[in-house]
Amino acid sequence: MTSLAVALEIDGAGAHPAAWRRAAHPPSGHFDPGRLRALGETVERSGFTAVTLEDDLLPGPAPEPAGRIGSLERAAFLAEVTSVLGLVPVVSMTYTEPFHVSSALAALDHLGHGRAGWVVGSTENPAAALAWDRPAVTGEAALRREAADALRVVRALWDSWEDDAVVRDVTTSRYLDRDRVHYIDFVGETYSVKGPAIVPRPPQGNPVVFAAPELVDPADADVALISGRDLTAVAAASSLASAAPLRFAEVEVALDTEAHSGAERVADLARHAPWADRGRLRFVGDAPGFVRLLADLARTVDGVRLHPLVLDEDLPTLARSVLPRLRAERLAAAPVPGQWLRSTLGLAAATNPFATTGG
Repeated sequence: MTSLAVALEIDGAGAHPAAWRRAAHPPSGHFDPGRLRALGETVERSGFTAVTLEDDLLPGPAPEPAGRIGSLERAAFLAEVTSVLGLVPVVSMTYTEPFHVSSALAALDHLGHGRAGWVVGSTENPAAALAWDRPAVTGEAALRREAADALRVVRALWDSWEDDAVVRDVTTSRYLDRDRVHYIDFVGETYSVKGPAIVPRPPQGNPVVFAAPELVDPADADVALISGRDLTAVAAASSLASAAPLRFAEVEVALDTEAHSGAERVADLARHAPWADRGRLRFVGDAPGFVRLLADLARTVDGVRLHPLVLDEDLPTLARSVLPRLRAERLAAAPVPGQWLRSTLGLAAATNPFATTGG
């Protein structure tokens, strides 16, 4: 049994499409920086490894009546109000220019002093093609091809500056060593990008890449986000994604609170909308039972990404009754100040092919 990394999805009011009806704030609170600050501070203080922030190019049948601010913008804000929490925005690579995504994620890693990650996302809605003035990308194969090319471009751009490319020598007025900044000369099925990047190499070299195996080959990710409706299915999915250095299980959770049981809360929200089955492991019940489930998961995965039913209701129970018990049983450890997210997760340092080959 290994120690679990515990990430928390904090977009909107929660995983249920009607979660906003039970939230402790009005829908307009999603635009309140004070709420985001308090949320980041609470999650960090509770000992979570990282937060993820959902996003997409177009609003879909999503639950939030007030919309959302972009995930990268929210992650950048959290970088300034937290110090050890991993910051992992979801960024869709369908229609999005990988050059701009690479720059934004590199900047986030600099802002967070090595705490950035990236959930590789995709956009199935062909209406997004109109907004981006590009041919529609439809079908699983096309979405995977687009994501694969984009990921290769983003990683190459991160590596296009060697670690010691920046000189900053005031006496000689030299900012960088041009011999250590490289063209990537990428030509793929979807993109042709010459480079180099316009942002120096991120502190981690490569921010941590999270991706679902359905979209990205596990061998190309740092963390495979796997799904399964029960422990057996999760174990099977983890085995299939073994090419990824780490596997995180997607887990939806509705915990008992002091006022209502998890089942009562689910039933209340079901009056307004169903909680769609996304093929994920789902737990409804008390905190001790959830800790036992996580202990079982620790036998087959390296971490979990939690999707709480209602963030305002489930987070206090997670912080008070789940995370402390996981640490007491040595099933999880809080991030250490000063560590990069790669180090917190036990990932190897990112090598730079330009530096090793003299590219």
